[in-house]
Amino acid sequence: MTFSLGIVGAGQFSGQFAALFQAHPGVGDVHVTDLLPERAEQLAAAQGLAGTFPSYQAMLESEAVDAVAVFTQRWTHGPLVLQGLNAGKHVYSAVPMAITTDEIAAIIDAVKATGLTYMMGETSQYNPATVHARNQIAEGAFGRIFYAEGDYVHDMDLGFYEAYQYSGGENWKQTASYPPLLYPTHSVGGVLGAWQTHAVSVSAIGVVDERGDGVFDREVSQFGNDFSNATALFEVAGGGSFRTNEFRRVGYPSHIRESRFRFFGTDASMEQLATVALWQDKKGVKDISELLEPKPTMSPDDPSLQHIAPELRAAFTSGSAPVHDRARLPREFDNLHNGHEGSHHFLVDDFVTAVNTRSLPSVNAWVAARYTLPGIVAHESARQGGVRLEIPDFGDAPQ
Repeated sequence: MTFSLGIVGAGQFSGQFAALFQAHPGVGDVHVTDLLPERAEQLAAAQGLAGTFPSYQAMLESEAVDAVAVFTQRWTHGPLVLQGLNAGKHVYSAVPMAITTDEIAAIIDAVKATGLTYMMGETSQYNPATVHARNQIAEGAFGRIFYAEGDYVHDMDLGFYEAYQYSGGENWKQTASYPPLLYPTHSVGGVLGAWQTHAVSVSAIGVVDERGDGVFDREVSQFGNDFSNATALFEVAGGGSFRTNEFRRVGYPSHIRESRFRFFGTDASMEQLATVALWQDKKGVKDISELLEPKPTMSPDDPSLQHIAPELRAAFTSGSAPVHDRARLPREFDNLHNGHEGSHHFLVDDFVTAVNTRSLPSVNAWVAARYTLPGIVAHESARQGGVRLEIPDFGDAPQ
């Protein structure tokens, strides 16, 4: 069984996924559309895709497309996802799910009403640290988990200026000020992807930017945002807490590892830094760095990455780590590029399998809401000076 797919957005990220979708034996024709038609044509020609559409609306109206994969600007995902579901298409979306509670509620309602597949492609679901912590939690190795930390630390100077210029055009500074806490899923998802709970309240603090270059300038920002760094402390259901850091001005080698995690239980703990990961219990310390280290799948100088800043290329070249179980993946992926610490192959396979078997994907609408909503509420807490706010919950996915 196969289905046809439409790629929405032909930017820096989508080309890597277009190749994987096209290689998957569960996918037939792959099409693409972009607001800049020449980018869609270039991607279609470079990868031998089935064709292009002049607009997203034209793609949605076509019976030749069964599903869409949305790779557009972060704040556009919610409305585009809803359009896709309401047009009868299965939807894969890059992160975040949406940027308002109302958009998230509407997506969940649309999934319920249509019975279609929705999946958010959160890379931290398959981050090696999250995978290992998830396995150890399932085996009871931590004892009772009571605290965790998730960091998404990516300095703007390490490739983000170039990325926003590529996607934002002349007015790129307006969008480069995107609030860090509205891009929460790499940190929150890495924690909750292992610790099966959800956040119920939050207090957050934002740090006002002082660079003075027009980025994170409230008067310039499309979002009225001047926070470049933010920290949030979440209370979780059942007792315990976790903390996340979203840093965009930080002295840290994010090109080595931009997401990192720590988990603390009554019997053991796990901590990760840029190049080191440790398992600790009451007897001692074990270095597990090699277990979590992804192996590269392509050179950072590969011609397909020429439009991506050198500091960002590691996100598109990193392959599987020893902790990843690749047995379920199609053999067609064995020699293909991967990315974001080995997650891309798993995410594509999750979505394709869910559509073809009509099963729930790993990061379905309900899970995506629990990865995204905490950041939306945390940003509002930071705007209010750190006041503690409750986080709404849409419950578990229906079985």
